[in-house]
Amino acid sequence: MEVSLTPQDVYPSRIEAEPQIRGRQDPVIHSTTRPKNGLTTEQAAAFERDGFISIPSLFSPGEVAALTTELDSMANDPLIASKDEAICEPDSGIVRSIFRVHGMSEVFAALARDERIMNIVRHLLDDDTYIHQSRVNMKPGFAGKEFYWHSDFETWHVEDGMPRMRAVSVSIALTENNEFNGPLMLMPGSHLDYIACVGKTPDNHYKQSLRKQEYGVPDRTSLSVLAEKYGIVAPKGPAGSVTIFDCNTMHGSNGNISPWPRSNAFFVYNAISNRVAEPFGGMKPRPEFIAARENIEVLQALPRGSFAQMVS
Repeated sequence: MEVSLTPQDVYPSRIEAEPQIRGRQDPVIHSTTRPKNGLTTEQAAAFERDGFISIPSLFSPGEVAALTTELDSMANDPLIASKDEAICEPDSGIVRSIFRVHGMSEVFAALARDERIMNIVRHLLDDDTYIHQSRVNMKPGFAGKEFYWHSDFETWHVEDGMPRMRAVSVSIALTENNEFNGPLMLMPGSHLDYIACVGKTPDNHYKQSLRKQEYGVPDRTSLSVLAEKYGIVAPKGPAGSVTIFDCNTMHGSNGNISPWPRSNAFFVYNAISNRVAEPFGGMKPRPEFIAARENIEVLQALPRGSFAQMVS
């Protein structure tokens, strides 16, 4: 008799006729020890309560300048623009995101391993980690499109096969984030509720969803319930600031009609014990550059000085 290696689906979604709001079934912080090495007790408590923390100016202006130079070079490289990893705005054709950035740039690969981030991630997940997904997002002034409300975990679970909520996202601001240029918005506390969405996802939907997502999008009633229950905040701060948020925290961002661009580097750290299986939604796995499943590398933290030296 064959034994299925597919984990039990404890977070079913896109199978019911009506959306459902269900309670979280996983810890928020997996480590049981006191926080250290860059994470304070107060920050750990805030992450447990809100599902995210923001750290202003974690990276220096010099480090940010080097990252911005690298991003500009990549965004204007015709070879990169021709790759599947480069996602363009649906109307203007401007590069909106570049995926697998840690595999295409030594600078961003070093950033992903910087101990200022890694020490916090290791405490939150209490496991060896790897990059499930990485990308840089760009919202040009006057033309940057919105990212609609969503829980990353719902998509990673249904479309990628991520079994449990043992992953965190790290967003590093490469430009100032202010109230005008489409900053990240989060619902503090929403990581405790899981919205099961409606609609079976067609194969290869990722080609469309990376530009405009139509499946795995929470319904307006559920979003209104969460917004009334938890509120909405938009962490703001100078370039070099970092926001770390739980994989199930409801978030999104408005379009950018201000003159000021908004760019950020984005890394998803998944626990090695939580590596993806077959997609729970029954579709074909998304490409490797969106969801790593074969090229898994356990990350080793780089001392802070290593990254600073590389980009100096």
